Amino acid sequence: MRRSLHATACRAAGFVTVLALGIAGARAAAPPPPVVSVVVVKPQKVYQQDSFIGRIQAAHIVNLVPRVTGYLEKRLFRQGAEVKKGQLLYVIEPGPYQAAFDQAKANVADAQATLDNAELTLERAARLLHTPAGQQSTYDDDKAAAESAAAKLQAAEAARETAAINLAYTQIRAPLDGRIGASTVNIGNVVGPNTGTLATVVSQNPMNIVFSMPTRDAIRLRQRLVTQGGLAGVVLRVKLPDGRMDRQEGTLDFTSNQISQSTDSLAMQGTIPNPVIKGLGNARTSDRELTSGEFVTVIVRSRTPEDKIVLPRDAVLADQVGDYVLTVGKDGKVARADVKLASTTPATATIASGLAIGTKVIVDGVEKVHPGVKANAKVIASPVAQG
Repeated sequence: MRRSLHATACRAAGFVTVLALGIAGARAAAPPPPVVSVVVVKPQKVYQQDSFIGRIQAAHIVNLVPRVTGYLEKRLFRQGAEVKKGQLLYVIEPGPYQAAFDQAKANVADAQATLDNAELTLERAARLLHTPAGQQSTYDDDKAAAESAAAKLQAAEAARETAAINLAYTQIRAPLDGRIGASTVNIGNVVGPNTGTLATVVSQNPMNIVFSMPTRDAIRLRQRLVTQGGLAGVVLRVKLPDGRMDRQEGTLDFTSNQISQSTDSLAMQGTIPNPVIKGLGNARTSDRELTSGEFVTVIVRSRTPEDKIVLPRDAVLADQVGDYVLTVGKDGKVARADVKLASTTPATATIASGLAIGTKVIVDGVEKVHPGVKANAKVIASPVAQG
């Protein structure tokens, strides 16, 4: 009986020993905490900005239309070239209008001579009026003749001015600096007021930017402008259709006094320089970055930066509750932090609230962890704010 109890006790002791060794082995085989990359939250200088779809619009667009009728004698420009204000572009056959002007000048000279003679006759009648040789009726007739001659002179001068204007209309000049389009009429054709547009001149520098801003964004912009000096506190940038950013900065000049009821948005307009692109030389193409009618992305950016928290865009996750990030605490445990976004770009996210300075946010390796587990945090450099 004692031997049996002893054997049982030995077997139990052996089982406990094996169990303890198994637990120790399991503990020794437990994997280390996963390595994740984190950034330490700190403020950066960030420009507040929003993007909208807009369109480039020339400040001035002028259609050249003939004011007189005649044969188109000359075209003195290269289609698509830039022209200067006052530059001669077309010449309409001037001969008939030159002749009409010369005739009008002669009529003015004749009317002037008639008036001079009538005034002399009136002067003699006035001297004789109080003498036996003078008659009131003669004086009255001479006075009427002088007044009639004066009126005829004014009519002749008006006709001369009309002839001069018509003669000037035979030369069509550029009304402003700009780029001229294609000519719609060939030399030798008869043109006139009913012909339509001969060509169009479009101003090139500066350009207008027209876009609409949703009412919600317009209210936020207005609140920002209160502390940033009004419209002067805003800078406009333009992203071109090929994805490049135009180098020039524009200004916001105008906001509509009514909100569109159909789109619940506010129309806005700005101005941006459009200088000649260096290096194009005499290339027969547009030598400026912006073209009237072009659709662009308009970036409305604050002129003065503010301190904001910026994270890589991939570090911000989202679920049914909202946006959040994963953080690593001092004890190495992973936790969830709900955040509110201010703005985002394809590369970065600006955090409006939800994170304290000094917090370690996981930016790489989020798929390895979840809230409650421990992680080995490796600190990397913070992203640079874009905009």
